[in-house]
Amino acid sequence: MQLRSLEGCRLKIGKYPPFTYNAYGGGGKATLLTNQTNNLIHISFSSKTFSIPPLTSKTTKFLSFPLPPGFKIKMFMDKLEGTIDKNSGEVLLKFESKFLFSIGAMLNFPELIVQSLLKTGQVKGNLHIGEGMVLQSNGKTKLVGVSIIPKTGNKILDTFLGLPNEAFAELKCEIK
Repeated sequence: MQLRSLEGCRLKIGKYPPFTYNAYGGGGKATLLTNQTNNLIHISFSSKTFSIPPLTSKTTKFLSFPLPPGFKIKMFMDKLEGTIDKNSGEVLLKFESKFLFSIGAMLNFPELIVQSLLKTGQVKGNLHIGEGMVLQSNGKTKLVGVSIIPKTGNKILDTFLGLPNEAFAELKCEIK
């Protein structure tokens, strides 16, 4: 089983407008875990082989404009595992990742720690609400998640993003 990310994703932090993100080409192959019961498929992705395209001027827009050249946010997935219900199409994945923001080669900020449940149902935080889409017969789905991003210890980044702060993610993908 494989997950492949698609274009049309969104990321949002705090009260800032969303980033639109073309994540096309990311993803990886899942390991099917034993103990398949009640039509639930338990899956786990390896952090060593799972790829997430970076947010750059080529992949990401903010307020309808590409990110400025040199701005880059790399994502390093630590954990992506959960279940797919073969009957209902519901997907629930535990996602843990580090986001590394840099400007050019010289300015690197501390990592943002993201931990979220990505799901096909509804998510609701204090600032964000979203609705996923169950796994379709063609393998397409939309996963949504809300998380609290903790402080990094970097006063500039923490102040700019209002950390700790709530973040929202919307991932359009294909699981086959």
